[in-house]
Amino acid sequence: MRIHSVLKCLMALGAMAFFIPGASAQRLMEHLDRGVVAVSQGKGNVFVGWRLLGTEPRDLGFNVYRATGGGAPVKLNAEPITKATQFFDTRVDTTKANTWFVHAVVGKKEQKADGSFTIPANAPVRQYLSIPMKNPQGYGAGDATVGDLDGDGQYEIVVHMVGRGFDNSHEGFATPPIIHAYKLDGTLMWEINLGRNIREGEHYTQMMVYDLDNDGIAEFACKTADGTIDGVGTVIGDSTKDYRNSVGRIIEGPEYFTIFNGTTGAIMQTVDYVPPRGDVSAWGGEGGNRGNDSYGNRVDRFLACIAYLDGKNPSVIMTRGYYGRSVLAAWDWKKGKLQLRWVFDSKNRESPYSGQGNHQLSVADVDGDGFDEILFGSLVVDHDGTPAYTTGFRHGDAMHVSDLDIDSPGLEVFTVHELEEEGETGPGASLYSPGLKKVLWKGAMGEDIGGGVAEDIDPSNPGAEMWFHRKYGLLNMKGDSIGPMPSSTGWVIWWDGGLTRQLLSGSRIDKYKVGPIFTAEGAGGGGYPSLTADILGDWREELIIRSRDRSELRIYTTTVPTEHKMYTLMHDPVYRLGIAWQNVTYNKPPHLGFWLGAGVDKAPTPDIKLMRRKK
Repeated sequence: MRIHSVLKCLMALGAMAFFIPGASAQRLMEHLDRGVVAVSQGKGNVFVGWRLLGTEPRDLGFNVYRATGGGAPVKLNAEPITKATQFFDTRVDTTKANTWFVHAVVGKKEQKADGSFTIPANAPVRQYLSIPMKNPQGYGAGDATVGDLDGDGQYEIVVHMVGRGFDNSHEGFATPPIIHAYKLDGTLMWEINLGRNIREGEHYTQMMVYDLDNDGIAEFACKTADGTIDGVGTVIGDSTKDYRNSVGRIIEGPEYFTIFNGTTGAIMQTVDYVPPRGDVSAWGGEGGNRGNDSYGNRVDRFLACIAYLDGKNPSVIMTRGYYGRSVLAAWDWKKGKLQLRWVFDSKNRESPYSGQGNHQLSVADVDGDGFDEILFGSLVVDHDGTPAYTTGFRHGDAMHVSDLDIDSPGLEVFTVHELEEEGETGPGASLYSPGLKKVLWKGAMGEDIGGGVAEDIDPSNPGAEMWFHRKYGLLNMKGDSIGPMPSSTGWVIWWDGGLTRQLLSGSRIDKYKVGPIFTAEGAGGGGYPSLTADILGDWREELIIRSRDRSELRIYTTTVPTEHKMYTLMHDPVYRLGIAWQNVTYNKPPHLGFWLGAGVDKAPTPDIKLMRRKK
């Protein structure tokens, strides 16, 4: 064991002593099947991967079976597989359809197969699953998120279909935002058209997909307006209304918040959006460039997330504003009714909590009381809707939350900041502990930093690294330069066989100091993927990205051998909630709620209870 691994264990004990958990119940989370996936590698070789659940012991064994051409399944391994959740099948007759089944082995007793995967006869040798897109004319796949929409233990994909959109600062008439839900086999489950009174663009529509009432089926939630058409053809409000002004902005008319049925896309309940826009010129303040406007820029900045505010059940939080006034509204979905839990409102520019928001947010239990907090950039909002802490460093474009500094207990927040006015002296980048309510490091003083990342990409350095500008290179958590600048300042992904993360840029994955290790040929066309998440196979992440011709959404999965065995990342609460908010505005990669990196691969057992579909 490496020295810093031992130190990390000792520090974890110290952290446990510092962050004493409150009287919290088990979190209710989605029950998943094995997520079996098989990838043909040519010449009769097939990679098979599956998931270990967060409630299962790490040493659980598995048997793998293959049925060829409709014949009886044949066991492929002599002894139960205990060291990994992957298997390399050889001598496969690919001229026939093949189906792989995975059975858990408890003691010496084999359990019933929970999931399977079929490769049709003469399937092409490729490292992705294809979901053909039913593109409306002029549209293509944009951001995506996942949830179990029908209760079968498999993820479905909800896709924001993008036509012509505009940033808040620009004039122009946009196409209506359209949302599609697909099964992994390409079946289109439903289409929701948000209508002309919701403007297209990354700042306006935040898609929340989660099982909000613990019935085993995820709901879909978002902001709606007059003219929204649900998945079964029902219209919200007055479809004849057109609130777009002469330059295409929408700063009048009613605004709604709607919960949709995940299986059908049907409206379940619609309420007024909280908060209303009110005076459109009342949303400026100290964030960003300390400016203001009256034409609809700052008032129409929306974020959203899911959080376990009571420690057991998920709530959905919808927000408005972050350059100045910031409002967060927490909703519970119980017995088919929306209930407003609380509203946080920074109110005005004199408030120390105004202007502290980012173009994204994160969720985690940062104080160890069993309840989630919302990390709103430079601001932390407690589980009860009260302000918990702010660094006062104002708005920024990128934020990453995880156990980044192994010398500090609990989780840390790395964020970059906009400093747009000449003579400003604040930090361009900072690291703070929301649990300790303490700034751990700040740098790039007086500089406007537009992007940055914090994660473990260099196994030679204990703990995570941070990077945000070429002249600073790669920094450790103390701010010391330890290497050259990585190739990407946008995205990271677990892809190869080790525990450090790799760099994702467009359709290419690089390993730090090594170079490219994978390229999704024929995919891309945008700066970021539609989604990265552990939705199939073992614990490593899938890259979900559209083809360049927009005809399909591709789910790339790694086939690199690994000696590490972990439960699915989707059963780590911080990571799973990160998948829920990943599509929000300036997309950022999800992170774990515990330290995972070079030399340390012991994932703590999550305190969760898995919810099956209620028959």
